[in-house]
Amino acid sequence: MVFKRRNPRTWLQAVVQAFWPKGGWRRAVEYVVHRLRRLPDPPHKIARGVAAGVFVCFTPFFGFHFVCAAVLAFVMQGNILAALLATFFGNPITFPFIAALALELGTWMLGMRGGVPLPEVFGAFSQASVELWHNFTAIFTAEVAHWDQLRGFFWRVFWPYTVGGLVPGTIAGVAAYMMALPAVRAYQKRRVKKLKARYEKRRMTVDRARIPLKSD
Repeated sequence: MVFKRRNPRTWLQAVVQAFWPKGGWRRAVEYVVHRLRRLPDPPHKIARGVAAGVFVCFTPFFGFHFVCAAVLAFVMQGNILAALLATFFGNPITFPFIAALALELGTWMLGMRGGVPLPEVFGAFSQASVELWHNFTAIFTAEVAHWDQLRGFFWRVFWPYTVGGLVPGTIAGVAAYMMALPAVRAYQKRRVKKLKARYEKRRMTVDRARIPLKSD
C-alpha cells in the first residue's frame, strides 16, 4: 500500500515517539522550519498560516487542531499547509504548560473558584470524549445518553480553557507572525538570488560554447 510503513510501529513506539521524535526534537524542528521556508507562497501568507497554527494550539479542540488551523488560515487568507505545520508548536512537551496557563487564566477571568488540577485535565478530556461517543452511539442503539458529566466538563474545564487560551494564543500567534515574516522573506530573497546566479552561470557556459574557435 502506498505510504504504508514497511515495519508498522507498536503502540509503545508511537507513544515514545510522540514525546521524543525519531532523530530528536532538534531535527524535527529543523524539518518543520525547512518546510515552512520552501512553501511556494508570499511571505505574508505563510506568516499568517503560521500564526493561525500557533493560535489553535491554545484551544481545547484536541484531535481537531489540524481542521481548526486549516479553517482559520483559510479565513485569514494564509497558507493552509503552513498552518498545519505550525500546529507542531503544540506537542506533548508544550501542552501541559499551555493547558496550565489557559486554565489558570480562564478561571481567573471568569471569576471561578476551585479550578481543575492539571493532572486531571487530560483525563477529563479523555472521559468526555468517551461519554460523547457513547451518547452518539446511543442514538442508534437502546443505550441511554447521559449529558450531566459532559455539562460539568464543559463549565469546569472546556469553557475556562477556551476563554483563557484566547489571550496567550493571540499573543503567541502575533509573535509567530512577526518572527516568521522576516525569516521567510529573507530566505525567499536569498533563494531567488541563488537561482539567478545559477542561471547566469549556465547562460555564460552556453554562450562560451557557442563562440566559434578562431582559425590560425
